[in-house]
Amino acid sequence: MKALQDLRIFVETARLGSLSAAARALGLSPAVSSAAVKRLEAELGQPLLVRSTRQLRLTQQGERFLATCQPALDLLDDGCAAISNDNITLAGQVQLSAPSDLGRNLLDPWLSEFLQLHPQLSLRLHLSDSLVDLYRQPLDLMLRYGTPADSSLVALPLTQRNVRVLCAAPAYLARHGSPAAPQQLSQHNCLCFALDDAPFSDWVMHNGREQLSIKVQGDRIANDGELVHRWARQGHGIAFKSLVDISADLHSGALVRLCPSWHSQAVPLNLLCASRRQLNPTVKALQQFLAQRLAQTLAPWLQ
Repeated sequence: MKALQDLRIFVETARLGSLSAAARALGLSPAVSSAAVKRLEAELGQPLLVRSTRQLRLTQQGERFLATCQPALDLLDDGCAAISNDNITLAGQVQLSAPSDLGRNLLDPWLSEFLQLHPQLSLRLHLSDSLVDLYRQPLDLMLRYGTPADSSLVALPLTQRNVRVLCAAPAYLARHGSPAAPQQLSQHNCLCFALDDAPFSDWVMHNGREQLSIKVQGDRIANDGELVHRWARQGHGIAFKSLVDISADLHSGALVRLCPSWHSQAVPLNLLCASRRQLNPTVKALQQFLAQRLAQTLAPWLQ
């Protein structure tokens, strides 16, 4: 399907800002990529790209055409997958990066279940709270909270309903009491997470009517979310944790939710990949599986 290939070359060129880079990404020669864009421009009777020796950019017509092309190709890919993936057996290796807390406490059993359902799959799991580069590291997929800073990444939503909440162990509350409102956090030892050596110590939360930004402090900071979670369970202070991460501890009573009417803005969880060409049956099955498990996990706390 030469016409479809031409559209894919144009979309990839717009994404990467280079005909030669698009050619490399698609396993084609630069001459093939250039010819494809020229064919599209000839068929449309409009210039799509402005080229120079050092720069390439979309024309106004190219911007409008791209906005139509991308969703059209996505729909075609989904349609082809729906036809070709019937009764397909998932096989191969999944190389996945995930945050430390989520990986150790929830993903570990969930992924074991997923591998049991698909015995011809294998897993390579990379746990890190730092941002990883999907273009440079040997990874296929990345699980991360929040909106990805890199807009070129493809984000597959797993849950949009997750929030951060205040929590502490019963042992800590027995010694120090429970804050009646977020403003009282200044009287408590708060356990902070640090990303790239920058402590996350400004805790922003709202109750549906007002929003507060509370500057907290405490005697422990870690760049590992699972360790902050562990400190909270051990009774060392108050943490501001993702509801997904602490759901099991809230259920068991190992942690208690504090100031329950207050929480952060939504902290969505996405499955990220570098290109829509990676959206194979395994990725889509994993997305669906994890989305179901997350919905079950959050259901008791988000009624």
